[in-house]
Amino acid sequence: MLAVIRVLTSEDDGLLQQHGRIITATFGLETKSYCIPDQYQGVYNDATREQAIPKIVRLAQQAEREGAKAVLISCAADPGLEEARAACKLPVIGAGSALAAVGMAISGQIGVLNLTGPTPTGIVAMLGSRLVAEASPQGVRNTTELLTNKAAALAAAQTLLNQKAQVILLACTGYTTIGMADAITESLGCQVVDAVQAGGLMAQYILKARGERRGG
Repeated sequence: MLAVIRVLTSEDDGLLQQHGRIITATFGLETKSYCIPDQYQGVYNDATREQAIPKIVRLAQQAEREGAKAVLISCAADPGLEEARAACKLPVIGAGSALAAVGMAISGQIGVLNLTGPTPTGIVAMLGSRLVAEASPQGVRNTTELLTNKAAALAAAQTLLNQKAQVILLACTGYTTIGMADAITESLGCQVVDAVQAGGLMAQYILKARGERRGG
């Protein structure tokens, strides 16, 4: 079983389970979703990232006790990744590092669509000179505002293509929630990498290597 840690607090079970359902549908992996408490606007800057780290570590440890075979931190900033790896014996995957790895496998000219501000440092470090452009949708201040700003995200994606990006990485898992990868591909005709699906791909590889059975 893959534990999916959401960094957006929600009492809506459908929303909570959404990323896990996508991974199950795409990769056939059994998942169980968890969300950190008291962060109803998610992780969107340095302060909220720091607040999330100890909560993520506790949830990773809980998931390990409850039988998880791997953990996916469903946030492109990879908050708590190293800390959770140090605290747990099971593999811990960061959606951001998975996203960068898949992007590098596709192209040497990568554009990153962020939520707010600059590209997460972990992604920048991995991409190096392959990062040719970065952008954020205008008017978006946190994850929940993506729900009403899909047009702004599309406009930002176009700016990445204008700067010679050949593939776009979605550096916020909130884009998964609103189906942004398909929207960009359909509107702009370019290749897009979704962070949750990239994390699911890595989880599939890890769990297969460890002999885990596929879920329904």
